[in-house]
Formats: sequence, structure tokens, C-alpha cells
Amino acid sequence: MALKDSKKRAPLLKSFGFAFSGIYKVIKDERNIKIHLFAAFISIGLAFYLHISRIDWLILLLIITSVISLELVNSSIEAVVDLASPNKHPLAKKAKDVAAGAVLVAAIVSIIIGALLFFPYFTILR
Repeated sequence: MALKDSKKRAPLLKSFGFAFSGIYKVIKDERNIKIHLFAAFISIGLAFYLHISRIDWLILLLIITSVISLELVNSSIEAVVDLASPNKHPLAKKAKDVAAGAVLVAAIVSIIIGALLFFPYFTILR
């Protein structure tokens, strides 16, 4: 039984390795993820400073994770489209634009949610 369990763990560890490798490559190569990570870092720092509530932490982490996850998906879609269609094609452009649009929608909504989340803490400071 122990041998069987160790065989299962190896692919699981490899899967984590592949996932972290993908995240690293996107952070290294893509400008927009750096912007999202910077905004996340500032937001988390502000949340610590303001001592936000547990529910506000959950909301904040959910919106940060949503934007960063969508940016990772967007980057993978762009890579696959570039591989499948090295020449310009209207459908390739559409796929890339729609994926970028999904990130934009999430980023805009996260800014709105973040403003609504942090605003009450600033009124308390007065």
C-alpha cells in the first residue's frame, strides 16, 4: 500500500511544480500581472493597516484571486492562440480580445468593490 501511495504523490507534486512554473512564467513575462500583483500588495497592506473585518478580508481576497486567476487564464489563452495561429486572423484576435475583456471586467468590478469595502474605514478615521 505504501508504494502505491508514493506513486500517487509523485504526480501530485509534479502537478504543483507545473502550476508554480506557469505562475512564475506569467509573472516574469507579462506586464499586466505585475500591475495586478502591485495593486493586490497595496490593497493587502491597506487592509492590514485599517484592521478590516473578517468578512471584508474574505471579499478582498476573493476579488484579488479572481483578477489574478483571470489574468493567468488570459495569458494561457494568448499563448495557445499564438501557437495555433501565428499569422493574424480575425478569430485569433477575437479570442485574445475577449479573454482580455474578461480580465478588464473583473479588474473594474474589483476596483468598485474595493472602494466600497475600504470607504467606511476611511470615514471612521476622521
